[in-house]
Amino acid sequence: MTPEKVISMDPVMLMSMVNMKIRDEFGDLDSYVKFYELDKDTLIKKLADAGFDYLESVKQFR
Repeated sequence: MTPEKVISMDPVMLMSMVNMKIRDEFGDLDSYVKFYELDKDTLIKKLADAGFDYLESVKQFR
């Protein structure tokens, strides 16, 4: 996953993929963005603009 891909990806597909990766491989959003060298704030904003918020308590975008 590249930063360019995050910006251009459909937000619903992005949310689904990020949630799956966090659940299956990374455990939390910080580990995910660090591994892919992504800007956490940019990812959160893109998904928030589409109506998804990151819930730290369940480690998912909803």
